[in-house]
Amino acid sequence: VQLQASGGGLVQTGGSLRLSCAASGSIFNINSMGWYRQAPGNQRALVGSITSGGSKHYADSVKGRCTISRDNGKNTMYLELNSLKADDTGVYYCYIQTIPRMYWGQGTQVTVSS
Repeated sequence: VQLQASGGGLVQTGGSLRLSCAASGSIFNINSMGWYRQAPGNQRALVGSITSGGSKHYADSVKGRCTISRDNGKNTMYLELNSLKADDTGVYYCYIQTIPRMYWGQGTQVTVSS
């Protein structure tokens, strides 16, 4: 199983971004999937997730600005983040949590700058 994250880059403050995470391989017993991010000097923190049943959860820091979605036909998950702030800067990692293990993408850098 491989997860390929893409869509990062340099974005202006107030702008928007859309990250993609394409999954390949056979994945069974999916519990949830989503995105973490790691800001410089900080631990990896959850941005948002979507369960196998479709329930979504977002971190307080992105609530109202963030949408996680998935396209099952394309085996791809998306993260859209609007009204970007400098604090949104970091490496974004997608993940899929199954029973019994967790799969990670390689990370994509997002830098928000004025």
